[in-house]
Amino acid sequence: MTKQVPLRLILVVPFVLQIFVAVGLTGYLGIRNGQKSINNVVSQLRSETSNRINQQILFYLEKPYLINQTIAAGISEGQIDIKDIEALEHFSWRLVDKNTVDFLQTGTPQGTSVLVERLEEGFIVARAGNTDLPNRQSHRLDSQGKRAELLETKKFDPRTRPWYEAAVEAGEPIWSKMYVGASGKATLSLSQPIYGKTGNLLGVQHSNFRPSRIHDFLKSVKVGQTGQTFIVDRSGHLIASSLIEKPYTIQDKELEQIPATDSENPVTRAVAKAVLERLGDVSSNSDVSNNQSQQLDVVVDGDRHFVQVSPIYDEQGIDWFSVVVVPEADFTAEIDANTRTTILLCLAALVIASVLGIYTAQWIAQPLKRLSQSSEAVADGTLDQNVELSNVRELNVLACSFNRMTQQLRESFTKLAQTNEQLEERVEERTADLKDTLQELQRTQNQMIQAEKMSSLGQLVAGVAHEINNPVNFIHGNVVHVSEYTQNLLALVHLYQAEFPNSTPEIQNKIDEIDLEFVNEDSLKLLASMKLGTERIREIVHSLRNFSRLDEAQVKEVDIHEGIESTIMILQHRLKAKVNSPTTALIRAYGDLPLVECHPGQLNQVFMNILVNAIDALEEGNAKRTYQEIKDNPNQITIRTAVIDAEWVEIAIADNGSGMPEEIHQYIFDPFFTTKPIGKGTGMGMSISYQIITEKHGGKLSCFSTPGKGCEFVIQIPVRLKE
Repeated sequence: MTKQVPLRLILVVPFVLQIFVAVGLTGYLGIRNGQKSINNVVSQLRSETSNRINQQILFYLEKPYLINQTIAAGISEGQIDIKDIEALEHFSWRLVDKNTVDFLQTGTPQGTSVLVERLEEGFIVARAGNTDLPNRQSHRLDSQGKRAELLETKKFDPRTRPWYEAAVEAGEPIWSKMYVGASGKATLSLSQPIYGKTGNLLGVQHSNFRPSRIHDFLKSVKVGQTGQTFIVDRSGHLIASSLIEKPYTIQDKELEQIPATDSENPVTRAVAKAVLERLGDVSSNSDVSNNQSQQLDVVVDGDRHFVQVSPIYDEQGIDWFSVVVVPEADFTAEIDANTRTTILLCLAALVIASVLGIYTAQWIAQPLKRLSQSSEAVADGTLDQNVELSNVRELNVLACSFNRMTQQLRESFTKLAQTNEQLEERVEERTADLKDTLQELQRTQNQMIQAEKMSSLGQLVAGVAHEINNPVNFIHGNVVHVSEYTQNLLALVHLYQAEFPNSTPEIQNKIDEIDLEFVNEDSLKLLASMKLGTERIREIVHSLRNFSRLDEAQVKEVDIHEGIESTIMILQHRLKAKVNSPTTALIRAYGDLPLVECHPGQLNQVFMNILVNAIDALEEGNAKRTYQEIKDNPNQITIRTAVIDAEWVEIAIADNGSGMPEEIHQYIFDPFFTTKPIGKGTGMGMSISYQIITEKHGGKLSCFSTPGKGCEFVIQIPVRLKE
């Protein structure tokens, strides 16, 4: 026989333990979850802040690169004459005047140079030097970009400048070290050599960037309450900081960067030392050098700080690291106070629960004891028991029920069997109904979720198409008029030349200055290019509207080859040779196709998406190969068309890139799936293409890829659309 425990003890001990354990466990879990939440929040805060800083800094640094690329490409292609000092000066003035950039400079191997700069006083100056070195004249430019007044004349040879020598030596775009610019402020410069079609050096293009913009941006980024951020280069010197006013010193026009470990800010100094001690030299740390962020904890004067180190890197020579520091004290003050309160509550709950438990046990135990004695009598067969009523309402009800039970017990035994049978039948019926209802609810839920997804996607695409459509239609509509006006003006000029062949010297000089013959040819080409560009944007907007089912595209009988050729023409600039890669070969294997009834704009969009993906794949492969390797195994894109039968045609587009693995291949037609980095792709191109081919044209779009051997997209569409 087991040892029996008194009811009083059973009521008191579990009651007290339950309250104490519940309060204590709640407090412990609250503290633990609070600490875990802090770690998660701080980790996310560090990562998000670091990503925001890195993206913004790379955005700042991309602008000079794009400007240099634009000017260098124009000079390399012969669109800009680098020998025409005044024309180059005027072109640079237009870029500066439109707030595209504040500083542009071009130097040549012959010693000529053009510099256009926006000063803090608000006006723009041009400093140009021709071959009669060493003199370079500085002029203030008026609102038309013409020289207004001579400011100074001084000796200057661009070939001796560090930015010129560094670009020529590197043979590619390169950033300089931080130095003191002409304005007396800390400056970084991006220089790019310009080569002709034969590989000869035409000159060097140079743009400036002031690190103070990064400094100001870091000050605007709030990290917790007292957190900070700073940027260091690979040697550990400060580039910018959210707390330090100047992370460098300037003396006698010489700039000296301050090592982060020598910073006047104690937290910055301690964090920098801890980073170097724990991670080692950043130049040899594998994780950081592989563009991966590192998170660590640093204790400064007894206070813990959460730190994240993230690399900032571009191919032009920027090799920095962003450091985000978040003090733990910003988040733990309230948790410490709650911990003390929780401990006091646990002790108070223990005392109160003990007192209440003893009193409650006494109050409940006596009536239950009487009820227990009567129950034993009933079990022995004595059913005429009458339990004394209690002051406790529930126990009083229990006593009354017990008394009635003894009277109804025999009757209940008789009815019990019948009730049990009826209950089993009802349970079975109810279970079947609930099962059917649950299945119906699951189907309805899935339908609602799918409908909501498609509705949200349609609204998103429709909104984008609508916002783009209006300004593009405005530009497109006016290009025709501008073209007509230009042709009329040029015709008028030709008429003047025919009627008055012997013009005045002033007019002839002006004609030579503006290169009228070039303007006559190039202006119409520019207008044609603008018209072609706006038409392409309208086609894209039209495709977006069709994807969101805003309207229906016009169906026409078209020559598929014309659509392919127009798409190739738009992408021709991406197929040309570049400094680091030769021309991409385009192989056309066209069959004799009939006119195909289709939505031509949407079909061209499919060609565009597939060709852009092929070019992107080849360029990604080029980044991993040398120029000679690319030349030995050149890039090529093959476009093949053929008639399948009397009712179907086939278009295949293939590249000889690296292909794609199976885990990516199976998702390429899913909406929003992309392998490209942020800002390079949305994941909608192939999804829209698949919908255009399968739903709009009733055709098939397939992808075949072998890793290492390239990728091929095969389009099959009917010659006549079905109703």
